[in-house]
Amino acid sequence: MPGYLIFEIEVTDQAAYDHYREVAGPLLAGSGSRFVLSSERIESLEGGWQPASISVVEFPTAEDARRFYRSDDYQKVVALRQVASRAKGILVDV
Repeated sequence: MPGYLIFEIEVTDQAAYDHYREVAGPLLAGSGSRFVLSSERIESLEGGWQPASISVVEFPTAEDARRFYRSDDYQKVVALRQVASRAKGILVDV
């Protein structure tokens, strides 16, 4: 069953975030994952949750998603994202 990395992201430095995407993109492309969605067009329906943007990436399994996120290569890139944005992320195993 697939696993999903879901992130709420508020970009605080667009130039630095663009650099993160340039570096992270090839890592994701080689991971067997696929971008399900990334959007800033979000309507809050309950609870007042109003994220600036949401990104969802599907992996073949939750273990694949976990392995990717915890990999040395991606953890080096996470630091770039953290400088450029505020984010909350979860792993969903279906």
